[in-house]
Amino acid sequence: MALDIKLNVFEGPLDLLLHLIEKNKVDIYDIPIAEITEQYMEYIQAMKEAKLDSMSDFLVMAATLLKIKVKMLLPAPEEEEEEGDPRGELVRRLIEYKIYKYASGKLRAYGQEAEKSFYKEPQIPEEVLAYKEEIDPSELLEGVSVEKLCEVFCFVMRRRENKKDPIRSDFGEIHEEEIKLEDKIEEIDQYIRSSKTASFFQIMEIQKTKEAAIVAFLSILELMKQGRIWAAQETIGGDIIIEALEQKDERKTGND
Repeated sequence: MALDIKLNVFEGPLDLLLHLIEKNKVDIYDIPIAEITEQYMEYIQAMKEAKLDSMSDFLVMAATLLKIKVKMLLPAPEEEEEEGDPRGELVRRLIEYKIYKYASGKLRAYGQEAEKSFYKEPQIPEEVLAYKEEIDPSELLEGVSVEKLCEVFCFVMRRRENKKDPIRSDFGEIHEEEIKLEDKIEEIDQYIRSSKTASFFQIMEIQKTKEAAIVAFLSILELMKQGRIWAAQETIGGDIIIEALEQKDERKTGND
């Protein structure tokens, strides 16, 4: 049977054998060794004429095919009858190669499909890129970190708990109206501006309930974030002095 052989197409001897099996439409589990070996040798001869360098693997497979062909033509000795079909190992290798070839083909197809996709680069408006915060929060705190503020807050809350009357506390609590954060922010802001300077301890002390103290604490944090107040702590673990931001600026201008 004449073969239309194209050299340098097959990736190896297993690839060539799989091609011959599929071309002849034979069962991979029942390979006609004589016919396939003849076609395989024609390919080897074409490789020799082309003087290709990658012949070593193909020659090894040719020797394997000839060995299997001889075993199938000659009667097997009794001690070798239990070994089974001499094509078994070759069939196993071909099936394994076919699985990997199919998987690599799928991956290659996915890659080619992905090359057809284009992704738009992120486009951020210039005004967003150019935006800078008008107020640097680090300049407002001057050594007062959020962690320190939380420590002072916890200290004040513990002191409030210690001041409770243990006898009166047994009669229960009277729950007041819900405290809104917006209202408390304005209340704290007005208190600081009217007092010129305010003590963090004092602000916490004048709160009537634990809920009010918590909302007051959140209000102070929000006022700092908005740049409406300034806070400083002179000693570690000491009180925190709070001023309105405009008052701080005026004080600096007067000193200058």
